[in-house]
Amino acid sequence: MHWRKLFIVAAVAVGLMVSAPHAIAKTDVLFGGASIVGVYYQVALQISNIMNKKMGDTYNFIGRPTGGSVFNINAMIRETFDFGVAQSDRNYQAYNGLADWEGKAVKNLRSVFSMHPETVMLVTRKDTGIKKVEDIKGKRVNIGNPGSGQRFNAEEVLKIYGIDKDNDINAEGLQQHEASRALVDRKIDAFFYTVGNPSAAIEEPAQSVDIVMIPLDHEGIQCLAGEKPYYVYTKIPAGTYNGVDYDVPTYAVTATVISHEKVSEKIVYDMVKTVFDNLDDLKASHAAFRHLDPKKMLEGCSAPFHPGAVKYYKEKGWM
Repeated sequence: MHWRKLFIVAAVAVGLMVSAPHAIAKTDVLFGGASIVGVYYQVALQISNIMNKKMGDTYNFIGRPTGGSVFNINAMIRETFDFGVAQSDRNYQAYNGLADWEGKAVKNLRSVFSMHPETVMLVTRKDTGIKKVEDIKGKRVNIGNPGSGQRFNAEEVLKIYGIDKDNDINAEGLQQHEASRALVDRKIDAFFYTVGNPSAAIEEPAQSVDIVMIPLDHEGIQCLAGEKPYYVYTKIPAGTYNGVDYDVPTYAVTATVISHEKVSEKIVYDMVKTVFDNLDDLKASHAAFRHLDPKKMLEGCSAPFHPGAVKYYKEKGWM
């Protein structure tokens, strides 16, 4: 009888296991941002939060800090991330085999939508005496970590102003959160940064030291913005940052959400639809997103759109 009871208990247990509904496994989706103090990370993080809130039964979106645009584009080449954020100029260069991708065009790269404009900035402390770009000669200047779009823009500005990064300045390659701290600690004299406004990477040091934002108004920059479809000449309005009570002329790129051709049409469609259906939530999640306009979010995308994005845009009559 003892063994009979054991057999019955075992049989019931097995039956319960067989009859229990199978849990549906969520699909992990990796989304690369950039520095943790930058707005790119907020793009990845906030979109991931919206997806997990609205479609958490299906997806587990993971927003991760990364090295920036070049890193994220190269992750698309390797297909190690599903989505990423990249500057519009870097996206253009990668798809067309230019700059870092000379002769190695990234033809599997796909655009999803654009986000906010990002201005190129040169920030210093008031006590450095730097008042114009030429004054950084002989100074310690962070030009951005390798693999970041800001480094490309910094080198672009230096070239226009005739400054040799290897001989005329002491160039640093710090991640932006390190550079912001280093400016306050007087370990560097200035940093270049390409980011949407307002950015914590500038707001935070502006609360600790008197900062100065240097105008980037060289005619070469104005010509560059006029020639390249992914650049616009613009300004940072007075009062955007503490102590900066004047407009700062500069140029800007657009932050673009990218993917690659192997990501399924369903994943991209679900993400795009959820973002646009909940755009107010995204706009409220960060000050840099507050002016997002659905129609403008299809502009500045330098690689072909992913079919999943195209499906949604055609449903809305935007394509």
